[in-house]
Amino acid sequence: MDVSTFPTKGNLMKAYTNLELSKQGYDMLDKKRNILINEMMSLISRAEKVQADIDSTFSQAYKALQRANISLGISTVRQVGISIPEENNIKLRFKSIMGIEIPQIELEDTTNKDIKVNYSFFKTNFFMDEAYINFNKVKMLTLKMAEIENTIMRLADNIMKTQKRANALKSIIIPKYEQLVSYIQNSLEEKDREEISRLHVLKMREQ
Repeated sequence: MDVSTFPTKGNLMKAYTNLELSKQGYDMLDKKRNILINEMMSLISRAEKVQADIDSTFSQAYKALQRANISLGISTVRQVGISIPEENNIKLRFKSIMGIEIPQIELEDTTNKDIKVNYSFFKTNFFMDEAYINFNKVKMLTLKMAEIENTIMRLADNIMKTQKRANALKSIIIPKYEQLVSYIQNSLEEKDREEISRLHVLKMREQ
């Protein structure tokens, strides 16, 4: 038998302390879960907006590319595409939100700055430039979307883990210590009553 269940005042104090700690732990987990849920819902709204921006910008870029193909010829547009170097300036960092490692994708945002052009203006036109600018915007938005979606997945996973821990405390640990506290209190009260009765009997005999 577990000695911690013996009806003693020491075990009662330990059981009561564990019960209070379990309740505090549940409250903390419940607050953490709510905070994470609110953060995730906010990110979902952001993701919807970014996705809408991607769709709109990509549509504009594709239309401009079609016009460039028609006005310059597919061969010229293909050569321009080949001349554009692969993106290798993406940096991945992490920050912690309530103990959760959240990815941060870093890349110099050129959407509101002068964009570095890697092709000659001699054989290109406005449509080529418009397509290039909009596809550059799509690239930046796609990186932002990847960051948001990864963060949502990590938050959702942690919310599930937090929920399981909170459920374990609420349904198993807290009832266990409540029953133990009640059992020890009742046992000690019963012992006190027996002791009082015994003393009363002894007192009556002495009289």
